[in-house]
Amino acid sequence: MTSDTSRRTVLGTGAAAALALGTAACGGNKNSSSTASPASPTSPSPTSPPANGSPSSPAAGGQALATTAEIPEGGGKIFKAQKVVVTQPSKGDYKAFSAICTHMGCTVSRVADGTIDCPCHGSKYHIADGAVAHGPATRPLPPKSIKVEGNSIRLT
Repeated sequence: MTSDTSRRTVLGTGAAAALALGTAACGGNKNSSSTASPASPTSPSPTSPPANGSPSSPAAGGQALATTAEIPEGGGKIFKAQKVVVTQPSKGDYKAFSAICTHMGCTVSRVADGTIDCPCHGSKYHIADGAVAHGPATRPLPPKSIKVEGNSIRLT
């Protein structure tokens, strides 16, 4: 019996570890922590706004993302560092959504032909409202708050 118990323990532990690794690899394990950090603790985060009161600081109305000229009509642009995608479904109508696919947590990779596309499993979302255009995703991209002032688009 001792060998059966040991074998079950080893097999169960191995299966749990494999499941945890597989889930993390697909982006499904959002709460995993890592001991390695890509940025040193003293370097500023790429998504941190400047602390010097420049126009892209929160005190000035949010982080500057782009100019209106950078967002093509009928298309959009992905801001990977901020994890946001900004679209212009029709002239002068700007929308923003999370750039994180609701299926498995991958970052969307392109905006083309009226959709925001995820490279991982083929999910597509409408640029006008973030609704699912093609699965496997079943939930829309969450909207993000932006402010358009003049030709500046800011994440608020």
